[in-house]
Amino acid sequence: MTQAVLGAAVAATLVLTGCSSDGGTGSGSDPTSSYNPKEKVTLHLSWWGNDARAAIMTKVLGMFEKKYPNITVVAEPVGAPNDLFNRLSTDFASGTAPDVFALGGSKPQDYGSSGSLLDLSTVSTYLPTKDFPTSALRSSTVDGTVYGVPTGGNAIGLLVNEDLFKKAGVELPTTKWTWDDLVKAANSISAKKDGVVGLDLRVQDILGTYVAQTNKIGIYSDKGKIATKASTIQGWYEREQSLVKGGGLPDPSVIVQHWNVTPDQTLFGTGKAAMSFAYSNQIGAYTAGLGGAKVEIVTPPTDTSSTGVSVLPSQFWSIAAGTKHPAQSALLVNYLVNDTDAAKVILADRGLPFNNKVLKVVKPLLSPVDAQSAAYLETALKSGVTSPPQPAGGAILNDLSQRTESDILFGKVTAQQGAANWMKELQQSLNNGG
Repeated sequence: MTQAVLGAAVAATLVLTGCSSDGGTGSGSDPTSSYNPKEKVTLHLSWWGNDARAAIMTKVLGMFEKKYPNITVVAEPVGAPNDLFNRLSTDFASGTAPDVFALGGSKPQDYGSSGSLLDLSTVSTYLPTKDFPTSALRSSTVDGTVYGVPTGGNAIGLLVNEDLFKKAGVELPTTKWTWDDLVKAANSISAKKDGVVGLDLRVQDILGTYVAQTNKIGIYSDKGKIATKASTIQGWYEREQSLVKGGGLPDPSVIVQHWNVTPDQTLFGTGKAAMSFAYSNQIGAYTAGLGGAKVEIVTPPTDTSSTGVSVLPSQFWSIAAGTKHPAQSALLVNYLVNDTDAAKVILADRGLPFNNKVLKVVKPLLSPVDAQSAAYLETALKSGVTSPPQPAGGAILNDLSQRTESDILFGKVTAQQGAANWMKELQQSLNNGG
């Protein structure tokens, strides 16, 4: 796959998809009017990720500080997304939010709607977004105001440890795999009773793909409404029940225990599971400790003509509306997403860049696993679906889906009751805007 092919595919498809002062709130005011490039300032930056990501960021931030010697960046990383989101909720309430931070899902919508994020048009001199497709900014745009810049694109897929499949004597997935095929393979692998389970289900993001296979858009409509039916959600959890009963999934207590661990600490990441659903930019993180095992990422099974897979921004960098240093914060974000020197270090850690100028620099430098991710993205762009962005209030989705999973698998409710509760609680959250 050439740079031009990938870059053009990303751009074309995305077009179709369509800590105490006042910050911008969409009014177009200039919060950077007092910017003094010689002023010594300190910025606080937060993100989630493992030690490998922290090492990347340490190097990049050192490069940034060398380029801007008057700016010191204090890194405040956490392990899991929810750890950061829970912290931000407290920090915004107390006025102590970091200057710059990573967001995902509907968080740009949630925090943007509440006035917690800086209107990026007010710092466009220091953080231009002209090289990003408009649709790449869609999920971080509220009422025409952009509140976040995407770090890169990714897509969910099925990670397959081919060595474990071979050891278990189970045939590898094909492009014609159905969900029943996955259940059968997972159960067969676990039946060997050698300490390996068929499937590791760390996150519930695959639920969105499963739904998109039935309606070709996913959980939400273009108007931010729930686009799926309770019966579809019920069907997913019944498949989980079948996997637990057949041994393809581990005991529910083990599933819950691994909900929020980093990829390298998952059952798949420690060589104790043959399959896992994951995002394409995380292949390296999941395989770092597997000792060279042959791992592929393939399109998830489907019972329809649709793969249900969509390419979306993996994360966003946003700036707190209350930052005391909006211009410097914008310079930091600009360095992270638009600077080619930084891109040579970050590569595909947070997804492949949407900025084609940066992508052209990154593509030849990709490691084998990241090149694998790029190839999968190209496949997803050609055969995937266009999913609307997660609306305000949708941030509860993963937590809600995990809690529903727990209630069903531990027998507290039936799959039908759990699905009905899922629909009700998600609708309430959308009604309240979070």
